[in-house]
Amino acid sequence: MVVEEFAPAKVNLTLHVTGRRRDGYHLLDSLVVFADVGDRIIAERAPEPSFRVTGPRSAGVPTDGSNLVLRAAAVFGAAAVALTLEKTLPSASGIGGGSADAAATLRALARLYATEMPALEKTLELGADVPVCIDRRPVRMTGIGEELTPLPPLSPLPAVLVNPGVAVATPLVFKSLSHTGNRPMPEVPPGGSTVQEVAGWLARQRNDLESPACMLEPTISDALRVVRAQPECLLSRMSGSGATCFGLFPDEQAAHQAAHAITRTHPNWWVTPTILA
Repeated sequence: MVVEEFAPAKVNLTLHVTGRRRDGYHLLDSLVVFADVGDRIIAERAPEPSFRVTGPRSAGVPTDGSNLVLRAAAVFGAAAVALTLEKTLPSASGIGGGSADAAATLRALARLYATEMPALEKTLELGADVPVCIDRRPVRMTGIGEELTPLPPLSPLPAVLVNPGVAVATPLVFKSLSHTGNRPMPEVPPGGSTVQEVAGWLARQRNDLESPACMLEPTISDALRVVRAQPECLLSRMSGSGATCFGLFPDEQAAHQAAHAITRTHPNWWVTPTILA
C-alpha cells in the first residue's frame, strides 16, 4: 500500500507578536491560510526504514535525523516504512515547508497504519507550526501556535509567492524584534468577503517580523518592492519569519501575469502564482 499526502505552503497573511512567555516562546496572533502549491510525502510499508528527497528543491535538504519528516515518523513510532519527500517549496522560507512536510508525514502514516494522529503535545514537539499544518484550513492561530480557531472559508485569494533566494534564521528574527507586546488582530473579515475587501482589511494589519527580517536581509525589501510594483497588486507582505513574500491580486490572470513579469526580471528567484484559501 502506497499513501500520498500533499503538504501545502502555509502563508501568514498577518502575524502579530503579542507577548513573550517566561520560557522564551513568543505569543502570536496570526491569520493563516494555505496555498495550492506545496511538497508531497509518499509513504509505504517496507522491510527496513528508508528516506529519500526528490524534486526541484531537493538540493541541500538534509536526509538525516534533523529532517522533520524523520522526526515526525519517530514521533509516530513508525519503524518499517519507506518515506519519500518530493520537495517543491524552498527551505527555511517562512511558508512552513518543514512543518507542512512533518504534518503531511503524520497524516500519511495515520492512513498507512489506519490509526489516530498523535496528541497535540506530541505534534508541538516538532514545532509550533505543525498543528496548523495538520488542519490545512483558514484559522486564527494564537498562543505559540497551538491555539487554533477555525474560520469561515475566505474568498479564494489569487496570489504570487516570491522567495528571493535568501534564508533568515527564525530565532534571529525574533531576537531582533524591538517590541514583543504588540496589539492583537481585530476580528477577521467574515466569510464571503471579496478579495479587495480582504486586502483592504489586511493592509491595516501587520507582520511584526517583517521589519527585523528586512533589516537582517535587505533582499526581502527588494522582493516586497518588486511585488508591490506589479500592475493590480492589492497588497504585498512577508509571510512568517521570511524570506518568502506574497502579493494579492484581483484575479488569477493578474497573478499569473505578475509571476511571469517577476520571473523575467529576477530569474534566480523562486516565483509561483497560487490561490490562497
